[in-house]
Amino acid sequence: MKIRKMSKALLAMMIVGFTATSLSSCSSDDAVEPQKEGIQRSQITFTEVSGETVEAHGDHFHGLDAGTEGEKIVVSFDDAGNATENGHLHLEADAVYKMELKVWDYNGKEIQNEFIANKAAADQYKAFIVGGNFILNPNTTDETGAIFQPREVTYADGTAIDGKYEMTGVLSYFTIGHQNEGAKELVFVLRKLDAGVKASIERVDWNREDYEEAFAGENVLTLKFEVHAEEGHDH
Repeated sequence: MKIRKMSKALLAMMIVGFTATSLSSCSSDDAVEPQKEGIQRSQITFTEVSGETVEAHGDHFHGLDAGTEGEKIVVSFDDAGNATENGHLHLEADAVYKMELKVWDYNGKEIQNEFIANKAAADQYKAFIVGGNFILNPNTTDETGAIFQPREVTYADGTAIDGKYEMTGVLSYFTIGHQNEGAKELVFVLRKLDAGVKASIERVDWNREDYEEAFAGENVLTLKFEVHAEEGHDH
């Protein structure tokens, strides 16, 4: 009788132990990591734009729509904004470059158009390029300073963009200028702004060191790269 009782007790313990182990194993094997949210990777494509009509004019450009597109350079970034491809660029100081931003989430979906989906969405965002200690073109008399001009024409929903205060920087144009030749460490920033802030941002504010204090909000993207601005050619 004692042996039988012990056997039954041992059997019960073995069943309980086996069940617990099985449940633990199933729980571990079947666990699914939650889908990450946010931005997985980004790209900025630099395309040289040239032509007789293309010229720098103060804080903006003229003649871009009639320009001819040339060489493209794609700079890729990881989820922390560090460059993973072409992070050190050699650009001509006197050339004008179209800058096109692309952004992907962790599902592999392109989401840059969400920033400019419509006016209500775009009113929350503005792009800056910080660093480099640039001399800006409005401060020069010989058109050799730097210009960064956000220049979307329509929102993603097809509605026309009305003026400089509505432009964001998913599409933009950039020139460095001869007075800024040399090596530059830069950060392309896309900032989500507090309500009403975007309308106070002027074209010359794109390179302000105090942009975070001046324009309340939080950074959505901080894409870090280096540029070596070299003496260019006549266009």
